[in-house]
Amino acid sequence: MKTSLGIWAFGAMATRFNPGGYKPDLVGATTVQKVRTAVEGLGDLIDDYEFHYPQELNRENLEEVQRALDGHAIYCVAGGLHLDARFAKGGFSSPDDTTRGEAVRLTREAIDLAGDIGAQMIIWPGIEGYNYPFQTPYADSWSRFIDGIGEVATHAAGRGVTVFLEHKNSEPAMKIFMRNIGMTLHVIHTLRTQGITNVSVNMDWQHLIMNGESLGEYAALLAANGLLGHQHANSGWGTFDDDNMVGATAFMETLELAVELHRAGYGDNGERLGFDLYPYTEDAVAAVGRSVLQWRFIEGVAAKIDDETLRAAQQEKDAVRAYELVYAALGA
Repeated sequence: MKTSLGIWAFGAMATRFNPGGYKPDLVGATTVQKVRTAVEGLGDLIDDYEFHYPQELNRENLEEVQRALDGHAIYCVAGGLHLDARFAKGGFSSPDDTTRGEAVRLTREAIDLAGDIGAQMIIWPGIEGYNYPFQTPYADSWSRFIDGIGEVATHAAGRGVTVFLEHKNSEPAMKIFMRNIGMTLHVIHTLRTQGITNVSVNMDWQHLIMNGESLGEYAALLAANGLLGHQHANSGWGTFDDDNMVGATAFMETLELAVELHRAGYGDNGERLGFDLYPYTEDAVAAVGRSVLQWRFIEGVAAKIDDETLRAAQQEKDAVRAYELVYAALGA
């Protein structure tokens, strides 16, 4: 399975407690500098890269970034509305028509760039939500949000771009509208009733773990409905968007996910395993490299599990037999 990497893993690692970041030497580093560090350090461990528009990738730096990629492709362009103070109270869902229009315009620009370079588009609506009870006209805000997604997805269809929707429960908006897999599917199925079919799901593993959502279950559900679009691989403790190294925690859940991705044929049609990491205090090259290698180990274990026998055990809901097979693959 081919890989991709969000270039934000190579930033200064800012937090709200330390806005300057835990890597102050990287404050002010350009996208080109980050790409060179990543490409030189990771080589063929990473096939392609992902960037936020316009903060990390835009028309002005595109050619220089492509040269720095040294043959690696740009797989995804991600919307950057959450990085723009103008959209602090929402972009697509903003009650202000001018603000909403600007959010749509910027997203259409990102899609145009993606279309020009053969990339896909990630929309993570982390800024679309609210912070307090009584703050938001829910029905109207949801309507404006879905209509906005529909408008840009229609534009993307005309450019041959697939849109990957990514959910998360909180941060930066404390209550993000599209905060679980059910709400994500609500958006997608609403769009389908309007004839918009180029929208699928980007599964950010830690976002699911934070919600208590099952990685394997939802991968299987999405694949069965033709909605398994992209993966953002990471791990965490389950209470915050840690974006830790793959397999550091939630090991068994990640192993089960590997089994379900294999069953779904994920990767057979060019899908990528995207790494979305935020190594606060670790060397970025080392953390990303370790994540890729740990994923390869997990994927290798999954391939050793006798799938026919596992399916038979699952038909009987036989957890003991299932774990015999899993631990046999682990060498027990």
